[in-house]
Amino acid sequence: MATQIENISPDLIYACTRNSNAFLVKRNNTGGLQFSRDPLNLTNKHSRKYAGYCNPQAIGIRADGNTVEVVTKLPNRINKPATQLQLSSFSSSTPSRKLYKSVVNSTAKKGYRADLRAEAVARASAVKLSQAEKKDVKREVKLRGSKARKAAEAEAASSS
Repeated sequence: MATQIENISPDLIYACTRNSNAFLVKRNNTGGLQFSRDPLNLTNKHSRKYAGYCNPQAIGIRADGNTVEVVTKLPNRINKPATQLQLSSFSSSTPSRKLYKSVVNSTAKKGYRADLRAEAVARASAVKLSQAEKKDVKREVKLRGSKARKAAEAEAASSS
């Protein structure tokens, strides 16, 4: 992609690819909103702030089986696409608070895109919740009013 050339500014890359790129999603029924399928876009909104393909520093959080993967883009390896991304993964047994703390540490506390801290924690939370096992609990429906009276009468008639 065009971001491999070091002397082109990210603003110029975004300006050239803003209206047409591989990650852009345009739909007629969204009321003019444009979305992004960029794996390094935390909110899936098509905007300069969240675009991972043109920013030298970008963060992506995704689910991979039972793990949560945090992907960061290393700005000093912009010309080496094979080793440009740093991956750290957390298993499903990792406590939520530990996961959120490590996401904050890797984004904001090290001075790496502190503006994306809240979005990164929200994305990690959503991925973690999506991996939780769904409990199949059937609640017993409590009858009320006339249905409860009819059920009580039917039970009394059957027991007599």
